[in-house]
Amino acid sequence: MIKRDILFEIGTEEIPARFITWVIGELENIARAGLAELRIEYGSVKVTGTPRRIVLYVSDLSDRQEDFEETIKGPPKSQSVDGNGQYTAAALGFAKSRGAAISDLKFMEVKGVEYLHAVVRETGRDAMELLPGWLSGLLKKIVFPKNMYWDDPGVRFARPVRWIVAMADGVIIPVRFGGVVSGAESRGHRFMGAKSVQIESAHKYEETLEREFVIVDNERRKKMILDGIAEIEREIGCTADRDPELLEENAQLVEYPVPFLGSFESEFLDIPEEVLIATMKKNQRYFPVRNKDGRLSAHFIGISNNRARDMSVVRDGNERVLRARLYDAAFFWKEDRASTLESRLPRLEKVLYQERLGSIRDKTERVRSLCAWLVKKMKETKIAHAVDRAALLSKTDLVTGMVFEFPEVQGVMGREYALREGEPEEVAEALFEQYLPRFAGDRIPKGKIGAILGICDRADTIIAIHEAGLPPTGSQDPYGLRRAARGINEIVWGLSLDVDIDALFAHAAKGIGADKNVLGRSVDFCRQRLHNQLRERGYAHGTTSLAAASMGSRPLQALRMLEAFEKVSREPWFESLVLSAVRVVNILNKTPDKKPLPKNKEAGFSTEAERTLDAALGKQGEAVKRALETQDWASVCKSLSELGGAISGFFDGVMVMDPDPEIRAARVALLLRCKELFDSIGDFSLLK
Repeated sequence: MIKRDILFEIGTEEIPARFITWVIGELENIARAGLAELRIEYGSVKVTGTPRRIVLYVSDLSDRQEDFEETIKGPPKSQSVDGNGQYTAAALGFAKSRGAAISDLKFMEVKGVEYLHAVVRETGRDAMELLPGWLSGLLKKIVFPKNMYWDDPGVRFARPVRWIVAMADGVIIPVRFGGVVSGAESRGHRFMGAKSVQIESAHKYEETLEREFVIVDNERRKKMILDGIAEIEREIGCTADRDPELLEENAQLVEYPVPFLGSFESEFLDIPEEVLIATMKKNQRYFPVRNKDGRLSAHFIGISNNRARDMSVVRDGNERVLRARLYDAAFFWKEDRASTLESRLPRLEKVLYQERLGSIRDKTERVRSLCAWLVKKMKETKIAHAVDRAALLSKTDLVTGMVFEFPEVQGVMGREYALREGEPEEVAEALFEQYLPRFAGDRIPKGKIGAILGICDRADTIIAIHEAGLPPTGSQDPYGLRRAARGINEIVWGLSLDVDIDALFAHAAKGIGADKNVLGRSVDFCRQRLHNQLRERGYAHGTTSLAAASMGSRPLQALRMLEAFEKVSREPWFESLVLSAVRVVNILNKTPDKKPLPKNKEAGFSTEAERTLDAALGKQGEAVKRALETQDWASVCKSLSELGGAISGFFDGVMVMDPDPEIRAARVALLLRCKELFDSIGDFSLLK
C-alpha cells in the first residue's frame, strides 16, 4: 500500500492573529471529520498558520478508501414476497432505493420476525480521485467569525486568498477557490524572503520556507520568542511578564519573530503601573519588564517581523510610538487629578446606562441603596459608612480622561485617584475590587467592602437587564450577565459570605420597579449558573441538583451542603437511605387517605420496627432541625446515617398497607413524618 504526505497551504493577505488561533483548531476538526467520512486511513493531522498562510499537513495518507459494506433492514417478509414466492413491488422498490441488486437481498430474523435486508457494498476508490473535492470542501466549510469577499461575492474568507499549494508528496492536487488555482508555488517572507518559492514536495515544505524566513509552525515561533526574551533577560538582569495570551498573539502576528529590547523615559513610571502595562500590552503588544525587586522597569521587549540589518532602527521606531502613547497617558494622569471623583458625579447623569434603565448615576444610587440593605442584613454596621462611600464613588472614574482612553483600567484609576484625594485606603481599594473577579479563575476581592459592592452591582445588573428584556440568548451575552452571576458565587464562596441571593434580588427588583416575573426569571437564571459552577467543580449531577434546589438562594450553604453529602454519597447507608426516601414518596403518592398520627398516640404501633422508627424520627428529627438551623451539614449527615437503619428495618419488618385500617394509618403516618424530615433537607429523588 502506498502512503502519501498531503500538504495544503492557503496563502492569504494578512489574517488577524485571533483568527489564526481559532482556525487552527477549527480546520483540524473539519479535516479529521472529512477523512473519517471518506474512509481514508492516515497517520496524523497537523494544522498551523502564520499571518499569511493557513497550512494543513496530513501524514501517511492511504492511497485508497476502505471498502464499505452495510446491511440495511427493509420491509417484513410478509410484504416482500407474494404467494408465488416472487419479490413484491415493495421489495423491488427497497432494493432500487438502496442501489442493491436482487442478488444482494436476503431475509434475516429480527426479534422473531423475518425482514428483507439489502447488503450494500462499495469498493474503495483511489484517494487521489477524492482529494480535490475534499480539499475544496474544506475551504468552503471554514467560516471565520468575520468573513470578507473580494473578486467573487460568492467566495468568502477571512482575507483574500492569493495562492494555494496542494500536493500529495510531489504531485499537485487540482484545487480552485475564488479564481485561484492550486500549484507548487508558495511565497516567502514579505520583506526578507522570495516572492515566489517552488515547493518540491510536501515533506520538504517547512524547511523550504524556513530558508525564505517563514517559520510555519506556530509552536516553533513561540519558542523563538521565549528564547529571545530569555537572552535579553540575561543581558539586562530583569524579568519579562510572559503573558500566555500575549505570547500567542505575538506568535500569530509574525512569520519570523525577532525579539528586541526597547526603553522609555523613567519619568513615565510615575503613572500607575496598570496604565503602563495596558499601553504596552494592549496597544503595542510589548512584553513589560520588571526589575529584580518586582517593580516595573523602563524597558519593554517587542517582537519584530523583520530582522533588519540595523535593529536600532526598529527599536527607535517602536520607542517613538510607545512614547507618544505614554505622553497621552501622562497628560490624562495630570488632567484627571485636577478634579475630584466626587465632583464628577453630575457627569454620570449624562452617561446612559441603558435607554430603559436610565443613567449611570441612576444605577449608582440603586447599588448604593442595595449595599445599605445588604450591610444591614449581614450585620456589618462597622463598615456601613465605608461601603456607602465606595458605592457613591464606584463609577466616577468612568468619566475620567484616562479610562476613556484606556477602558481596561476602570477601577484601577478609581483606586489611584481616590488614594491621592485622601479617601480611606479600604474605600479606594473597593473601587478596584468591585470588578473582581473579571473572568473565570481571576482573583476575588480581599475585603468585605469591595465584595459587598461587587455583589450588589452585579445583582442590580442582572435584575436591570432582565427588566429591560435583554437576557442572554445562546452565545450572546452583551451585558455579561453570566459573568456577573458567576462573580457573585465566586465572591460568596471565596469570602464565606452567607448571602441570601433571593432576598437580595427581591430588594434589587423593588429598587428598579421590576415585577415578580422579572424577579423569577432573574433568580432562575442565577440558579442555573450556580448549578453549572458546582458541576464544574467536579461534583456529581444528583448531589449538585439537590444542593442547588435546596439551598440555591444561599450559594455558600449550597456548596457546604454539597461537600458534606458528596463525602457520604457512596456509603452503603446513604444509598439505602436514598432508596428508602424514594420509596416513602412512592407509597404516599399511591395512598389517598393519609393523615398524621395524633401526638402521644402509640396504640397503633404493633411491631418493634414501628416503635424503633418512631423513636428514631423523634430523636434524629430534632437533631436534623437543630443542625439545619446552624447549617451544620456534617451533623445533618450524621443524623441521617443513624436514621437510615430504622427506616430500612421498618420496610423489612412490616407491610405498610396492612388490611387493618388502624395499623395501616399508623404506618402511613410514620411515612408522613419521614417525608417531612426529608423535605426539610431537600428532594432526595434527585439522587436516584
